Amino acid sequence: MAAALRSVPCRCYCSSCRCSGPARAQGAGLGDRTRGGVSSFCPPARSCNDWIGPPDRYSNLRPIIFYVPKNESSLEQRLREFRQETQMWNQQFWANQNVSFQQGKEEFIYSRLKAKGLQTRDETGHKITLNAEEMADFYKEFLSKNFKKHMCYNRDWYKRNFTITFLMGQVALERALRRLGWKETNNGN
Repeated sequence: MAAALRSVPCRCYCSSCRCSGPARAQGAGLGDRTRGGVSSFCPPARSCNDWIGPPDRYSNLRPIIFYVPKNESSLEQRLREFRQETQMWNQQFWANQNVSFQQGKEEFIYSRLKAKGLQTRDETGHKITLNAEEMADFYKEFLSKNFKKHMCYNRDWYKRNFTITFLMGQVALERALRRLGWKETNNGN
């Protein structure tokens, strides 16, 4: 039985399976960080649904492992690939943003403690922290410094979501017409 399960090719494009396809070839597999992905999670080979993986340790976002049906239309493929691209873009933005935030926070705490003449750890070895008012200065500075970056991100995020919603509407219409027996004709356009 186990051998039979292994012989069914996985179509999720995750790095732990032997998937093939454009997403894997472009590095969109959800492998470890060194291979450009997020997680080594892989859904069962016979699954016919999208799967939500565990949170990424850098971006804190849960990656989606997209199911690829055998009879996927070109429009459905375009939607799936755009969703995958958007997910990778979103993961990358938040991973970079969170790393930048953590580094800035540690530097801020270190500089404030140094200005007070304190070490980063107390006598028992625990990290010394700053109070909420002192940290509010860092949060305000970080948000001000990254305001333009966040505005660009939000603008692009809304554009991408509008495109995804539009493509989903087109796919729903295509599926409804297919159920009604409509056949797509090639007009040479």
